[in-house]
Amino acid sequence: MNHAPLLKKLVISVIGMFAFAFALVPLYDVFCEVTGLNGKPSLEQAQQSEHVDDSREVTVSFTTHAQSGAPFEVLAQKQEVVVKPGAMTVVTFAAANTSGEPRVMQAIPSVSPGLAAKYLHKLACFCFDQQPLQANERLEYQLRFYVDPALPQEYEELTLSYTLFDISAKRQDLLAAQAR
Repeated sequence: MNHAPLLKKLVISVIGMFAFAFALVPLYDVFCEVTGLNGKPSLEQAQQSEHVDDSREVTVSFTTHAQSGAPFEVLAQKQEVVVKPGAMTVVTFAAANTSGEPRVMQAIPSVSPGLAAKYLHKLACFCFDQQPLQANERLEYQLRFYVDPALPQEYEELTLSYTLFDISAKRQDLLAAQAR
């Protein structure tokens, strides 16, 4: 019995699966960019709106959750705000490092519904930078944002959610600089 043709097909299949797995993340990113899905807001600082739409209101809710094992607590002082599209809004977040060691926190935002993400513009956000926190330190951060007046009428409620990651192992340089 000659198994060479079968072996050749199996090797080609394995190589094909590896190539597909390797290309999956970039393909997914392109798909999300084209369709507007995923709820990833831009991490670039927005410019202030020049027009306020007084004829309507949008409710923006805030949620936060830490990656499993990350020693951070972050809470918005207001769990939701009612805003007029185009009007600048400021919400304060209280952040705490609950561990006995200095840590670096990175907050990753997402907006729900995902198709509305491009209409929520942040001018100042703790998610723009990695945040070093000393042991048991508590700090306050301000989020300054507005909802674009071009937000389609069917969106009356948005949720801005932050996932908090402990990136201390990758950012020892930040911790050392802050300790000086």
